[in-house]
Amino acid sequence: MADLKRILLFFRSSLFILLADWLDFKSKKKKRRGICSSKILWIRRFSGFFFAAMLMIILSPSLHSFPPAEAIKSSHLDSYLRLPSYQASHSSKDRFSFRKASGFRNADECGFTDRKITGVCDPSLVHVAITLDVVYLRGSIAAVHSILQHSLCPENIFFHFIVSDADLETLVRSTIPQLKFKVYYFDPEIVRNLISSSVRQALEQPLNYARNYLADLLEPCVRRVIYLDSDLVVVDDITKLWITNLGSRTIGAPEYCHANFTNYFTGGFWSDQRFSRTFKGRKPCYFNTGVMVIDLVKWRGVGYTKRIERWMQIQKRYRIYELGSLPPFLLVFAGRVAPIEHRWNQHGLGGDNVKGSCRELHPGPVSLLHWSGSGKPWLRLDSNRPCPLDALWAPYDLYGHPH
Repeated sequence: MADLKRILLFFRSSLFILLADWLDFKSKKKKRRGICSSKILWIRRFSGFFFAAMLMIILSPSLHSFPPAEAIKSSHLDSYLRLPSYQASHSSKDRFSFRKASGFRNADECGFTDRKITGVCDPSLVHVAITLDVVYLRGSIAAVHSILQHSLCPENIFFHFIVSDADLETLVRSTIPQLKFKVYYFDPEIVRNLISSSVRQALEQPLNYARNYLADLLEPCVRRVIYLDSDLVVVDDITKLWITNLGSRTIGAPEYCHANFTNYFTGGFWSDQRFSRTFKGRKPCYFNTGVMVIDLVKWRGVGYTKRIERWMQIQKRYRIYELGSLPPFLLVFAGRVAPIEHRWNQHGLGGDNVKGSCRELHPGPVSLLHWSGSGKPWLRLDSNRPCPLDALWAPYDLYGHPH
């Protein structure tokens, strides 16, 4: 009942905006075909409608399915799954409560539907690595759910979950029973003495640095992996990202060369030739480490983990940056990244690292929405202060408060 009252209050606050845009929307309404460029432009114009659309999504389970429809079974979300109480950002009275995801299967186009996957080393698999922890668990589950919803061949995706302090395997298996995955333990002590203070406390958590150790954690037979943050949703077939041609590079990511690269390091870094000359002969550009395609064979061969650790040791002594786990990646890889289309990381939707204010999408098509920054969609939705684009995250949220 409390949830219903919350939704009604939210709807009332958006009603006038919705009525103002209704006539124009009605004249332009088209058959829904998923997220595309024209729809993104429409979102910018009529943000009020999307607030109301979020209400419809929450109230109507039938809207929880997105194309490609042929890859997803039609059964609705059902049954609540709970985990014992926990203490994190919630009170001890709260409990995890996730609805079971609908079943999924490969489309006919995937071929070899009668061939059984032999295990994590099967060459037909698409490998995705995501961290799991109590604070971001809701986001991680939504990210996985979005990938399955939009994949033509969801049964060919294998998830590698990296954890540090919680036994979450049972919950994941109960929420998405068909999921192919394995859980890997990352020891926080490996990086605890290497982590420096950051502009935001969340950036100092050891699990943020697990991406540095994927080549060691995952099986040697896993030659490539897509690393994803927990605060995003994928709205395209992730196989398109998987087949990215890295060429001679070790990692691929969307680059943003218009960003002021000098801002990611301190004045002391740039004035000291021992450090700044690391970029000599390179054309470094900023890239977000929340979405990366990584060639693990090249990574292991060169030993990039040790190089990243070395820069973290230098940071502890000389304070050459302020932003947690990102700068060491920039120091090692900036200017040596295989570029990927920007559509695969529409980042910054969580605002900056302090206020977490609302942001608009970057121009262009969208395949992945990323709430990097301090504002997370599940927190803003729960507090009845969502941003317009948070409505695009809500359909993939499997979390539900206990009755």
